[in-house]
Amino acid sequence: MALNKAQLATEIKSILDDMETRTEDAKLEFANRLADAFDAYVKQMQITYTTGLATSTGPVTGVFNYVLS
Repeated sequence: MALNKAQLATEIKSILDDMETRTEDAKLEFANRLADAFDAYVKQMQITYTTGLATSTGPVTGVFNYVLS
């Protein structure tokens, strides 16, 4: 799965909209929610590898299709 910039932007806007309704200082909550959004965004990354591992038939190539943790 490729990175989804539109989904990240939607999540950031949602966080900002929610923060506008707060009356108390919510900077730490905002920072944590924004960090969570970026963390989820980066974990969508798809890694394509073209060299590295080798087998008896040649180099291993392909796409890493797992969620990063």
